[in-house]
Amino acid sequence: MPASPQGSRRSETDAAGFTASPQFAQALQQIVVDLVELHLQGKQAHWNLVGHNFRDLHLQLDQIVDDARESADTIAERMRALATVPDGRSDTVAATTTLPAFPAGEVNVSTVVDLVTTRLRTTVDTLRTHHDQIDNEDPATADLLHAIIDSLEKHAWMVSAENRSV
Repeated sequence: MPASPQGSRRSETDAAGFTASPQFAQALQQIVVDLVELHLQGKQAHWNLVGHNFRDLHLQLDQIVDDARESADTIAERMRALATVPDGRSDTVAATTTLPAFPAGEVNVSTVVDLVTTRLRTTVDTLRTHHDQIDNEDPATADLLHAIIDSLEKHAWMVSAENRSV
């Protein structure tokens, strides 16, 4: 029962807080998994990148990795605040990510640009796929998704520009 305009006190049981529905929790879980996988694949690319313009992309990949890790943490902590439990264990991530597998071994700069751009866009697609459901249930959490989408789309634009020409 909301407080009346006169300022009536609420009872202790009125302050239960918002609890995520199972569908809402599953949507956030998928987002966490894909962000964790983006972080891991970004590091794999960072370590095994070779070729012309290595240093610039090497440093840019660290920014992407940091943003993906921070975003995963933000969403996982939001899940905890909404009384649900994130699962970021490596077995869970490997079994449930929507990101394509990243190749083993050294990978040249041009190929990494395309691979990382695809992974950034795939992660954004996961966020956008679940956005409306999340926004309907909890606009505050959708606001977090907006910031992550903005960041990842900017990274995708900047990385993909490496292979573009006019």
